[in-house]
Amino acid sequence: MRPSSWADRLMGLLVRFVGLVILLATLLAAAASFFYNQSEEEDQAARVAMQVNMRLRDHVAVLEGVRALYQSDSRSSGPGIRAYLSSLQPQVRTPGMEGIGIAAAFPAGSPRLVEAQLRQNYGQEIKIWPAATDQKIGFAVVLVEPYTPRRHVALGLDMYSEPTRRAAMRRAWQTGQPAVTGVVQLAQERAAKQKQNGFLIYIPVYARQPALPLTSIASRPGTRPIEAFIYAPFRSKDVMQAILGEQINGIDGIEVYAGDGPNAQLLYRHGKVGWDAHEQKLRVADREWTMRISYGRLLERLGRPLGIFIFGLLLAILATQLHRVQQRRTLAAQALAEEQARHAEDRELMIGEMAHRMKNAFARIGALARITLRESESLQDFETKFDGRMRALSDAKQMLVTGAVGFVELGAIIRRELEIAGWSAERQAAVKGPEVRLDDDAAQAISLALHELVTNSIKYGALSGTGDLAISWRRDGSHIELRWVESSLATTPLIDTESFGTQFIRSLIERQLRGSWQRTAVDNSLSIVIRWPDDGTAT
Repeated sequence: MRPSSWADRLMGLLVRFVGLVILLATLLAAAASFFYNQSEEEDQAARVAMQVNMRLRDHVAVLEGVRALYQSDSRSSGPGIRAYLSSLQPQVRTPGMEGIGIAAAFPAGSPRLVEAQLRQNYGQEIKIWPAATDQKIGFAVVLVEPYTPRRHVALGLDMYSEPTRRAAMRRAWQTGQPAVTGVVQLAQERAAKQKQNGFLIYIPVYARQPALPLTSIASRPGTRPIEAFIYAPFRSKDVMQAILGEQINGIDGIEVYAGDGPNAQLLYRHGKVGWDAHEQKLRVADREWTMRISYGRLLERLGRPLGIFIFGLLLAILATQLHRVQQRRTLAAQALAEEQARHAEDRELMIGEMAHRMKNAFARIGALARITLRESESLQDFETKFDGRMRALSDAKQMLVTGAVGFVELGAIIRRELEIAGWSAERQAAVKGPEVRLDDDAAQAISLALHELVTNSIKYGALSGTGDLAISWRRDGSHIELRWVESSLATTPLIDTESFGTQFIRSLIERQLRGSWQRTAVDNSLSIVIRWPDDGTAT
């Protein structure tokens, strides 16, 4: 494998560093965009809360103005307040209030004076309700302005008889400050087709000295005597729409809870408040309420940061891919150069191997020619012997080339020589032995040795027509053993001396095969045993 150069390594590190910087910058930009959008929504929610708080304070200011008029003018409890509100027009200046009313005090069971006030204000008999109460005092509605038939049903209601209203009235009585109720159903909702949650704000009017006619004074231990409450009822949906106007269409969800914490009652809900809602605190009279606002712009909030992140990620990936493409091109060029270098080395190796093999072949042919020349009696004899030996070498080499393998099977060499000697296919089939694979050198040595044995047998032995020939081979441990046995010969062969051919066979076996051979001649028979080590190609 090619070792990376310092330039490649530095370039790879630089590209990775640049990609990391781009990715980090993208993450920071996306996070900054996300928090900016979130902060912008938080500011919008805070402005809405401020708007609601300011409007509610305006309502309280109107109530305090009515209280001041009520306390300053003994004749203002009815026509005077009606004229004042007609001139002030709170429904126009501070829309959202369901009118302004007066709840006058009376002793439990003696509503005569407050019923007289109702008769004086509206010119008709209106009874105090509910008639039964467990309180010693009551505060009945004697005035609600501006007057409408729907608001008329609230006249005569003893507000002190209902626990939620009574709790707020007691706080206002004790502190002298405005107090707000929890979630209630307003009395005028009985005449409404679409009912809404509501709440009320009370401001106390302490007793004047001396008390006015038609006025009852209520007192409790530890508190100042009181004669009435100035109050304003609010329908939740109407007041929120009056305060927010068209803004409410741009808000996906809003909830207002009359209180703080998980037990706070839901006063108003518009749309659907999501998980990303912004929580704001409202100050309503003497209580803190909770408002949750959801703008539903999750796609807008996440879209821009996500777009920035994806863009930066693509840049980082592009830089990395460009480096990889360049690196692959460089590696491909270097691999091509290395491949060409290997091919050149292979060609040199092949040329060297070819030269070596040709040198060995010429040396073998030269040795074979010299040996043949020494044992030949004439030129024709030399030609015959040399041609046979060369053919044996050629046949062995041809088996290698034709099979396109690096070995030759021993049985094929034996059958080829026997075929040349004239043996039929049936007789060759009887020659059997295990499969033994020979490499190039061993195949050439065995081919030449067998050729000499066949040639001698044709001239003097069993293949001449006199006697029998048996050939077999086997494995003996780590060696291969080949047996050549000629029997029933005309005479017993003389083996005391070695001819040039015999010496040639011995040389082939001992040098090329690194083996040994043994000849035995007795009783008109010749036995030759050739042994050589199994070099691993045999199977």
